[in-house]
Amino acid sequence: MSANQYDVLVLGAGASGLMTAYMAAQRGRKVVVVEKANKVGKKILMSGGGKCNFTNLYVEPSNFISHNPHFVISALTRYTNWDFIGLVCEYGIEYEERKHGQLFTLNGAKEILAMLLSECEKTGLVDIKTNCEVKAITALDEQGFQIATTLGYFEAESVVIASGGLSIPTLGGSGIGYEIAKQFGHHVYPTRAGLVPFTFSDSFKEVTTRLSGNAVDATLSNDLNSFTEALLFTHRGLSGPSSLQLSNYWDVGQSFKIDFLPSIDLQDYLKAKKHSQPKALIRTLLGEHFPKSVVIELQNLIWPELAETAIGQLSDEKLEHIATRLHAFEVKPSGTEGYRTAEVTLGGVDTTEVSSKTMESKKQKGLYFVGEILDVTGHLGGFNFQWAWSSAHAASEYV
Repeated sequence: MSANQYDVLVLGAGASGLMTAYMAAQRGRKVVVVEKANKVGKKILMSGGGKCNFTNLYVEPSNFISHNPHFVISALTRYTNWDFIGLVCEYGIEYEERKHGQLFTLNGAKEILAMLLSECEKTGLVDIKTNCEVKAITALDEQGFQIATTLGYFEAESVVIASGGLSIPTLGGSGIGYEIAKQFGHHVYPTRAGLVPFTFSDSFKEVTTRLSGNAVDATLSNDLNSFTEALLFTHRGLSGPSSLQLSNYWDVGQSFKIDFLPSIDLQDYLKAKKHSQPKALIRTLLGEHFPKSVVIELQNLIWPELAETAIGQLSDEKLEHIATRLHAFEVKPSGTEGYRTAEVTLGGVDTTEVSSKTMESKKQKGLYFVGEILDVTGHLGGFNFQWAWSSAHAASEYV
């Protein structure tokens, strides 16, 4: 083979791209990975606060959002979370389990990236080109593709699009994968930022600004889903796991509800306190459950006129009203922080036009899609990485 000829060209040196590359090379395929950034795996390195939430102990198809929800089953079944955990253990990478089965490295995401690069190196068949931007892809008449890049021309029998989505453009997120999909006749679902903080422009923004840095455990819900996790107030709006999770099920113009005390039946609690501590103020009682600054803001929002009234002087009806508001406080974000801070991109290549077994395009022989470029988005908690590993494994068996 001449220098620019390969069996497989992988576009993107992120999680799914590097995984596809080394697994295809293990089958004897000569692979080139082209990456437009100056370094590989930038998104891996910053994920999970630099600790890389590389998978989850409990992976189910229901952890993924897609217009075609059954699509993920085949790949997830054939390369499971336990398969990847096995690889991590082989490399002696120490990890810990956090809430909801999330697995994080103890010594940093760099170990996951080093493991993938080591696997590529061991095969002796993977070339990685950084600062290499794809300009055009042409399907050749006989078979395969010609790929024009800023580092010259490549030819390959198979092309794997592992370019990710539009999230965090500073780390290399771009729309090239969607353009290539459309070029070859694929339908691409509209994309939007996912797993992203909410922003506000109404009076509630002043509240979140004043509470910036405070966190409470809360349930965020709308008609589509609900999540009970930490809620973080920021100077721009709401963040934290519960906000990020719900952002995948929210669109501009919609409101959602916050239950500030999901673990307690507030009606019963307040009525009981009315009898046991009739002289207490509501803010004093709620101070047992929230930081003082949060209680003051909630008081100003929900019961300002009763701030100095002892609970024993309040009717049950008033207490029920306060409890209902605290359990279902409605807010309407003006938007989200967008792709700038989004962890994932919702939407993408229509999976009904891609084989769930091989990840190959049904429209163009030899063209494959893996990872985030597809219309598959995982919940927060290691699921998007697991989709990267599983979809890469599926493609690697057939490229």
